[in-house]
Amino acid sequence: MTKTALELDALAAVTDDRPESINLGGGGVRNDLFCQLLADATDRPVVAGPVEATAIGNLLTQALAVDTLPDLAAGRRLVASAFETTRYEPTDTGEWERAKERLTDLPSA
Repeated sequence: MTKTALELDALAAVTDDRPESINLGGGGVRNDLFCQLLADATDRPVVAGPVEATAIGNLLTQALAVDTLPDLAAGRRLVASAFETTRYEPTDTGEWERAKERLTDLPSA
């Protein structure tokens, strides 16, 4: 998780855009500990769900291709209204910040 948090920080620095939250889909959303640790390590809320994100994304892509949906934003609204999500708020970020500092201070190979 520490490396993920560092890479997200680096990406935010390069793009000059810090994401407000992380959207997580797929089977990993079933693991509450994983989702909470990700929120804590990245100091960002994690919105977890839906579990079948790949299949849903495939359906949205097909719906867009045949003009059943007007645009991607409409597809996202449809998914948000049709599937339940769980939000994990960061709680214990201090230890993660120290871990990121220790990892950053390691000599590179």
